[in-house]
Amino acid sequence: MHRIIEFFVGLLFGIGLLVSGMTDPGKVLGFLDLAGAWDPSLAFVMGGAILVGVIAFTVAKKRTQTFLGDALHLPTSRDINHRLVFGSLLFGAGWGLAGFCPGPGLVAMGAGELKAALFVAAMMGGMFVFEILDRRARR
Repeated sequence: MHRIIEFFVGLLFGIGLLVSGMTDPGKVLGFLDLAGAWDPSLAFVMGGAILVGVIAFTVAKKRTQTFLGDALHLPTSRDINHRLVFGSLLFGAGWGLAGFCPGPGLVAMGAGELKAALFVAAMMGGMFVFEILDRRARR
């Protein structure tokens, strides 16, 4: 049952990305182009996502179980370290260069966009390199 619910939540997320236009890298790059033809629509999508997140975390903080009955584990770390900062910079650079972040990239790839498939391949490559470097650092 969990997998069915996860599938439909993911499907809803993907449909939301398609409807909002966030799978179009031109829309994302238009938002980042502050000196040119700036497109503020992404700010409204982000604002909506932040509002949903604030409400969800407010509800979650009062719970000990998920809605499906599993134990609820919220993040507790508030540390800002070099890994977080460097990862954020890489994420932002990839987002600005490609016009995709992971969710919209996967949805656009599923819709058959070649640029998105290249982005997802590069993202997976980056994850692979991170895992190798992280394992070496732990030794």
